[in-house]
Amino acid sequence: MMPHWIAAVYFVAALVMILGLKAMSSPLTARRGIFQAGIAMALATVVTFWHPQVAGNIALIIAAIGLGSVVAWISGKRVAMTDMPQMIALYNGMGGGAAAAIAAVELLKHGTHTPLALALGVGGALIGTVAFSGSLIAFAKLQGWMRKLWRFRGQQILNLLLFVTIVVLGVIIATGQDHWLLISAFFALALLFGVLLTVPIGGADMPVVISLYNALTGLAVGFEGFVLEIPAMMIAGIVVGAAGTLLTQLMANAMNRPLSNVLFAGFGAEEGATAAAEGGTMKAIDAQDAAILMAFAEKVIIVPGYGMAVAQAQHKIWELVGLLNQRGVKVSFAIHPVAGRMPGHMNVLLAEAGVPYDVIYDLDDINAQFATTDVALVIGANDVVNPAARDDTSSPIYGMPILNVDQSKNAIVIKRGQGTGFSGIQNRLFVGDNTRMLYGDAQKVAQSLISGVKAL
Repeated sequence: MMPHWIAAVYFVAALVMILGLKAMSSPLTARRGIFQAGIAMALATVVTFWHPQVAGNIALIIAAIGLGSVVAWISGKRVAMTDMPQMIALYNGMGGGAAAAIAAVELLKHGTHTPLALALGVGGALIGTVAFSGSLIAFAKLQGWMRKLWRFRGQQILNLLLFVTIVVLGVIIATGQDHWLLISAFFALALLFGVLLTVPIGGADMPVVISLYNALTGLAVGFEGFVLEIPAMMIAGIVVGAAGTLLTQLMANAMNRPLSNVLFAGFGAEEGATAAAEGGTMKAIDAQDAAILMAFAEKVIIVPGYGMAVAQAQHKIWELVGLLNQRGVKVSFAIHPVAGRMPGHMNVLLAEAGVPYDVIYDLDDINAQFATTDVALVIGANDVVNPAARDDTSSPIYGMPILNVDQSKNAIVIKRGQGTGFSGIQNRLFVGDNTRMLYGDAQKVAQSLISGVKAL
């Protein structure tokens, strides 16, 4: 029986965790929220040493905590902001793997749990394992270790059969069989299912996938909290799972695509593939002319995309904005909900560069302003600014809300080459009459724009 004072401390830790998560919903309070959540986790971890089920092996527990803390501290300090998506995918996978490992241990203690606890343990084991292997694949894609979309005929049928087999094994385990071979087969197939579920998904859909696996990790932790009868794990896991599920749904809605389409449709072509233009010619502009156009504008909107992240151009772009502001140009940033490779990717990069929150706008808040904008500067964004999503019913991205860059008086697109986005279609914005292409690495181009404005 767990002492009442331990339960009370768990409750306080869970409450602080919820308040921390709430604070993370705003950039103004996010730092405080992260600190609060960290305090809650530390509190829950420390009090666990007095839990009745923790008997012996204290030295091993402390060694594991110390080793994990050192690795996390060093990697967190060294990681570049542009590599944050893959780090989040990796750490999220570790959370799912930890929940699955707890489940494995508890399932081997079959006789010590109620049927409900066993069922929740099997459920947590399944979703935690899928989140673990799926997140590792997402990490590999974002890191550039796996660029190919692995698709083959009958892939979804195989996944369905694999899932049914895993569920059957899970039911058998939950109803009385705790043989280690059976449990090992269950986890092995769950790992494989997570891999097969993720490998067909393109890199541009990774924000939704990362958010989904984050939700699964939270639910797995919550389920294992019920098995272990630890309220802090229950509450924190369920809150994280609920928040991740809501975020996943919001991001899918932002693309006007159901989640099933992202996961199962085999949608899109290999990123970087080329497609024939639908008519029209891309018209180039040099950096000097682009700098003149922006310097003498009254209103400029900057649309950052994954190209800015790859080039680590956010600091140069903010330096350019400072020069334009000195000339009386009003500059704003427009952020699409699925820009980049993780939820809030562009916001994180701009925050790192010191861009104040009051010049950063979401799609709904700024879209109406493009019609009165002199210059819209697009940095490495593709599908989120494609007019085909608005008026071409035959387009694969038809119906996806986009930033109305094409409605601005002038559009300048910084892009490395003429590749396409996740949908594998040519961007009609690039051949528009009011669009000019500024080819090159975003950071180098931004430096050229800075030099051009300074020379005026």
